[in-house]
Amino acid sequence: MSRPAALHLPPWLAHALRAQRGPVPWSAVTRGALAAGPLLLASVLAGRTSLGVVAAIAAMLAGINDRPGSRRASVKRIGVPALAGAAGMFVGTYAGEHTGAVPLTLLLTGLGLVAGGVSAVGPVASAAGTQLLVAAAVGAGMPLPEAGWARALVFLTGAGWLLGLRLVLPTPGAIAGDFRFDGERDAVADVYDAIATLLDAAGTEQAIARRAALTAALDHAQDALTGPRLRRYASSAAERRLHTQYAAALPLAEAATALAWAGDPLPARASEGPRRLAAAVRGNTPTGPLPAPMRSAPALRALDDALLHAAEAFDRAEGGAKGGTKGGGDLHTRRRSVRDRVRTVLGDGGREYGLRVALCFGVSVAVSQALHHTHWYGQHEHWYWLPATAVFLVKPDLGPLASRVLNRAAGTVLGALVFAGFAAVLPRPEGLIALVALSGALIPVATRHFAAQTAVVTVLVLALVMVGGEPQASASRIGETLLACAIVLGAGHLPMPGHRGGGVRARLAAASGAAQAYLAHVLSESDDRATRWTLRREAYRRLAEARAAIALASAELPALARHTEGADEIAATLERLVDTITACAVHLDDTGRLSPRHTEQLAQLRDELTKRRDRAELRLPELPLAG
Repeated sequence: MSRPAALHLPPWLAHALRAQRGPVPWSAVTRGALAAGPLLLASVLAGRTSLGVVAAIAAMLAGINDRPGSRRASVKRIGVPALAGAAGMFVGTYAGEHTGAVPLTLLLTGLGLVAGGVSAVGPVASAAGTQLLVAAAVGAGMPLPEAGWARALVFLTGAGWLLGLRLVLPTPGAIAGDFRFDGERDAVADVYDAIATLLDAAGTEQAIARRAALTAALDHAQDALTGPRLRRYASSAAERRLHTQYAAALPLAEAATALAWAGDPLPARASEGPRRLAAAVRGNTPTGPLPAPMRSAPALRALDDALLHAAEAFDRAEGGAKGGTKGGGDLHTRRRSVRDRVRTVLGDGGREYGLRVALCFGVSVAVSQALHHTHWYGQHEHWYWLPATAVFLVKPDLGPLASRVLNRAAGTVLGALVFAGFAAVLPRPEGLIALVALSGALIPVATRHFAAQTAVVTVLVLALVMVGGEPQASASRIGETLLACAIVLGAGHLPMPGHRGGGVRARLAAASGAAQAYLAHVLSESDDRATRWTLRREAYRRLAEARAAIALASAELPALARHTEGADEIAATLERLVDTITACAVHLDDTGRLSPRHTEQLAQLRDELTKRRDRAELRLPELPLAG
C-alpha cells in the first residue's frame, strides 16, 4: 500500500507555522519577570503611574532584544536600541506637542526613511530603527503629563534596568570560573565542537551542512567576544584566556574546512583533539594530552600543527600570559566597518527598505491621525498603536511579508481575547501589574514565534493601558492591527524606484567582494596568516548574511520572490569558491604551489559564478585568478 504524498505548503505559509526550538532560557525568563512588572509597581506605589508605563514599555522592548549570548554582546544588542528609543521618545513628544497633524505626519515619515535605511545594516541596527519609530509614535500620541526629556530619561531607565539585570544576575549552572563570561565560554566551546563535527562529516553528504554550522558557531563566538570590555584594559585572566582560545580555533577551522573540501573520510582520531579542547573551554580546565592525527596530507599536517598551536596557546593562557589584539588593527577594522555601513544605508538595500518603511509608517500615521481627529477612536487616546504596529510588520528580519502579517493578525486576536478574559476577573491595579510581570517573563520564550510574541506583547500592552487609567481596549486593538496589516501588505507589493530585491543583491555583492579580497590575499602567497584568517572570517560571515536574506526572500509570495530568483545558486557557488580558496591556502602553506586540481576548481567556479550572475542579472564584482 503506497503512502499518500506529503503535503507541500507554500513557503510563506510553511514559514508562518515554523517555530524555533531549544531549551527554555530560564535566565531571560527571570529577568523578564523582574523588569516591566516591578518597574510598574514601583511607579504606582510612588504615585507616578505614567512614568511607570513608559519604563515598562522600554523594559518590554529591551526584553524582546534580550537574546541568548554573552553579556558583552548584550550591551550593544540591548543598549543601542534603547538609546535610539529614547531619542525617538524625545523627538516624538515635542513633535506631538508643537506640530499639527500634517507636519507631524511629514516629520515621522522622514524619520521612517532614515530609520529604515539604517535598519538594513544588520540586526542591532534594525532593532534600533524599530525602537526609534515605535518610541516616536508613542511619544507623539500617548497623553502623558511629563515633558519629552523626562520621558526619554525614564525610557532609558526602563531599558537600563533590564540591561543591568543581564549584566549582574548569574546564569544557572555557570560555575566554571567568573560567571560573567559564561556566554563567551559556551560560544568558544561550541566552535571547537563544530570543528570536531565537521571532521567527522568529511567525505559524507553532511559535510556542507556541518561547514555551515561551523560558520554559524564562529560568527556567534566572534559576536560574543565583541563589545565593551567588562574590565578596564581587559586585564582579567578569564577574558584574555577566552580571546586566546578563540584565536587558536581559527587555524583549526581552516584545516577542517580544507579536509572537508578534499572529500576523503577521516579516522575518528582526527576529531578527538577539538572535542577535548571544547571540554577544556567549557569546563575551564586544562586540555591534557591531545591525540595527534596522521600527517599524510597537507590538510592533515595543517590540522596537526593547529592542534599543537592550540595546546600551546591554552597552556600560555592558563599560565596567565598577557595577550590580546593590537589596537591599530582593530581601529582599521572599525573604520572599514563604518564605511561598509554607510554604503549599505545608501545602497540599493538601504534605499529600498527606507522607502518601504517610510511609506508604511507615514501612511499609518496619516490614517490614524485622520481617524483620531474624526473621533473614530471615541474616548481612546491611542492613535499611535497603528503606526507602531506597522513598524513591526514592515521588518523583513521577522520573516516573509505574508507570514508576518498572518502571524501578527493571529497573535493580536489571541492576545486581545486572552486579555479580555483576564481583565474581567483580575483586581486593579495589582492583578494587572502581576499580568505585566507574567507577560514579561513569557517574552523570551515567545520570541521563538512571531505570533506567540505578538500575543504576549498584546496582553502586556493592553494591561499597561488599563493601569494607566484607560478602559479596556481589546476590540480597538484588533481593528487597528488588521488595518496595519492591510497597509503593510499593500505597500509591500507596490513597485519601488530601482531594482526589487535590493537587500539580497547588496548582501550578495558584499559576499562576492569579501571572497575577492580573500582570494587575492591567498594568491599573493603572503605570510600574514592573521590577516588571512580575518579575511576568511569576513567572507564566510558575508555569505551567511546573504544566505539568510535569500532564505527570507524565497519564502515571500511569488510576486515578490521572483525578484531574487537565482540568488540561492549564486550563494552556493560562492560558498564552494570560498571553501576552495581555503583549501588552496592550506596547500600553499605546505607545498608552496597549487595543484592542478586547485587551479582547475578555481577556474571552473569562476566561470560558473559568471554564468549564474549573468543569468540572474545581478551585478557582482569579477574574481581575479592567477595566470
